[in-house]
Amino acid sequence: MAEQYIQPQYSSDNNAQLRDIEEKQRLLKERVLLIGQSLIGERDKTFKEIQEMKKSFIEIKDENSRIKELLERITEQLNNVARKEELLIVQRQIDLLRK
Repeated sequence: MAEQYIQPQYSSDNNAQLRDIEEKQRLLKERVLLIGQSLIGERDKTFKEIQEMKKSFIEIKDENSRIKELLERITEQLNNVARKEELLIVQRQIDLLRK
């Protein structure tokens, strides 16, 4: 008779342990799903930020090229412009011719 009494007790303990394990497994599954969703969200956010950075980089690169071209044109034009010293020399020559 003692054996029959002990057996149901183990059975209820096993059922309780099984329910506890199932509950822990369910909670872990929910946590894994939440972590997965967070990772996907972060990945999407990071992807969008990288795309925006690429666009900004391309815009900056284009702007840099335009500024470089502009500076080259200005430099070419400055080479064609007379310098102050050259103008003073020409002014002296004119003054000498007038006398």
